[in-house]
Amino acid sequence: MSGYSLEEAKKQLKGLAALGKSVDMTRGRPFRDQLDISLPMLDGAASLQYTYDGGDARNYGDLMGVPAARALFADIFGVSPQNVLVLDGSSLAIMYKLVATAYTFGIAGCAPWSKQGKISFLCPCPGYDRHFAICEEFGINMIPVAMDENGPDMDTVERLVRADESIKGMWCVPKYSNPTGIVYSDETVKRIAALKPAAKDFRVIWDNAYIVHSLYDDDDRLLNIFDLIMGTPNEDMVYEVGSTSKITFAGSGIAALASSAANLKDFTAHLKIALINPNKVNQVMHVSFLKDAQGVREVMKKHAALLRPKFELVDAVLEKNFANDEDVKWSKPRGGYFVSLDVRGVAGQVVAYALSAGVKFTAAGSTYPYHMDPSDSNIRIAPSVPTLDELDFAMRVLVASIKLALAEKRAREE
Repeated sequence: MSGYSLEEAKKQLKGLAALGKSVDMTRGRPFRDQLDISLPMLDGAASLQYTYDGGDARNYGDLMGVPAARALFADIFGVSPQNVLVLDGSSLAIMYKLVATAYTFGIAGCAPWSKQGKISFLCPCPGYDRHFAICEEFGINMIPVAMDENGPDMDTVERLVRADESIKGMWCVPKYSNPTGIVYSDETVKRIAALKPAAKDFRVIWDNAYIVHSLYDDDDRLLNIFDLIMGTPNEDMVYEVGSTSKITFAGSGIAALASSAANLKDFTAHLKIALINPNKVNQVMHVSFLKDAQGVREVMKKHAALLRPKFELVDAVLEKNFANDEDVKWSKPRGGYFVSLDVRGVAGQVVAYALSAGVKFTAAGSTYPYHMDPSDSNIRIAPSVPTLDELDFAMRVLVASIKLALAEKRAREE
């Protein structure tokens, strides 16, 4: 265990605060240079071919999306286009609609979740705070499940879903998981695909937000869960979602749901009441620009070139200062948008100290259900938005904040 001077840490933090700088690292948003990558998509938009066999993207119709857009996401997901629905904006909106539909109307011929008494979701953690917010919105009980380098603790998952019919779902970010950056192992994916849930209306929400978001040319491979479940009794168990939010324009992209034919039929039966069709003009523009999965990968190489130095800076600074400190651990992701930092017992204090010096992180505890991190350890670092100079400042503030919080903690323990 490394010791830190309490007075020196205070002095460093005070000096950094005096600079009057401000850096926001609360969300994993694309940097403006990343958004510029897709500006060519807007060139010549008026001259694109918006008519296609059986339809016109400028007119009503095609609730499931433009065929070419469905084919694009099918190529990315590794499924058939007939198993894909393409909508607007973000995958978060689709996930919310999926839960809202099950809660209000029910799925798989079962009663609405709102009529079934107390229901629960399994929540691998540390995990994605917006998943947890959806559960809170609908009053769904959240059951934390520990994560390791292979994914969620599958012994716990299998035991719980097999025994408890009130467990209706499980959140998963299987590739470059938010915030740890891990990729689910083949064994984990196989065990999820083979689950034997007590509830007929149990669904795994496979939030594949970072499916193409590698920081390196040698992309990490994730086993395709649909290769394992299609044609089996679990064919209807998985909803996979993804979007172009961190590929083209965040908030102005297109999003997709991949699932079984039965699930899509069930979902669209309600969706068509609220929606005649998605923004198909935007879908045509995206397909024209991205073309196919290989085209997406080429675009993502440009993103990686901008993001990689930032992630490497975060790792280098933490390695330099905390390589031998047993109370400070962090992930070394090869993709995605986050670094997961654990500072045992002082996360809340670290975040507060950093804020006092002008650097804002997502609130400590946000990566756990109900904002309750049992060890007060996890902090999500989002390096994408700051410039390298801003990130260097933010990391100096973070280091000083960690050293001060740990020095105080160790002084109390003496």
